[in-house]
Amino acid sequence: MQVTSDGTRWMLRLVPGEELPDALVRFAGENKIRAGAVLVGIGQLRTSKLGYWNGSEYAPLALDEPAELVSLQGSIAEADGRPSVHLHAALGTREHRTVSGHLLSGTVGSLLELLVTVFPGQVWSRPIDESTGLRTLDLSGSKPA
Repeated sequence: MQVTSDGTRWMLRLVPGEELPDALVRFAGENKIRAGAVLVGIGQLRTSKLGYWNGSEYAPLALDEPAELVSLQGSIAEADGRPSVHLHAALGTREHRTVSGHLLSGTVGSLLELLVTVFPGQVWSRPIDESTGLRTLDLSGSKPA
């Protein structure tokens, strides 16, 4: 992974074989990012798994062939004392169709480029929402890191 930053924005270039969202979790941990947003993500995923929340669980869709990552957005927060990443993706298939959903996993193909913005001095949490069973972004407790 290559990274550069101006203090609040980070540009990342992931290399073939890196795993999402693991690489982003590792990046956030190494750079002590506890409040951030993934604004842009483009590139290619060799394989991927998307999820559709059906009200009780993620119904997975596995793509076992390369797909263009045409859009990636999400957030970075903290859960259980470590970085927590929530990502949604739109992928273009070889048939020029788009599939989308919660990014459960993905292996970088030729490359992946990400723009992440951070909120210095803030810590966002991601507690479990008892009504849905999902970890939700909680900004109410934003506090200095």
